[in-house]
Amino acid sequence: MKRCRQPNVKCFLVCGRADGAILGALILSEIVRGVFQSAYLGYYAQQPYAGKGYMTEAMRLVLRHAFTTMRLHRVEANVQPENAASIAVVKRSGFRLEGFSPRYLKVAGRWRDHQRWAMTIDDWLRLRRRARAPTARAQKRAAS
Repeated sequence: MKRCRQPNVKCFLVCGRADGAILGALILSEIVRGVFQSAYLGYYAQQPYAGKGYMTEAMRLVLRHAFTTMRLHRVEANVQPENAASIAVVKRSGFRLEGFSPRYLKVAGRWRDHQRWAMTIDDWLRLRRRARAPTARAQKRAAS
């Protein structure tokens, strides 16, 4: 919680609608303004709630906040290559793989390799337009 009070960090709790239980968290950190307008995105789900779609939905909401309210240009998520669940979340959210960084971050006392995934405001706007566009099947049904 102390970290969340820093001016270049914004934290979001993922809570259950029914009981308010904390299911996970998303953290925008190293927020840089000026000509960069960028942040890193970290996220995790509590184990009992992992794999149930909560983080994908939460990430959709946080990205909307990042690109509209915060007016960021770029959000980057760095994921360990063996973390299939986290990679699935960034893929479903529309991030693109930009590269691989050996020994990038120190996690649990060891330097770990990471994949760099990113999304810009342009990517996010394209995804939104695509999501709002009716599918060919829906257009055919509407025409009949």
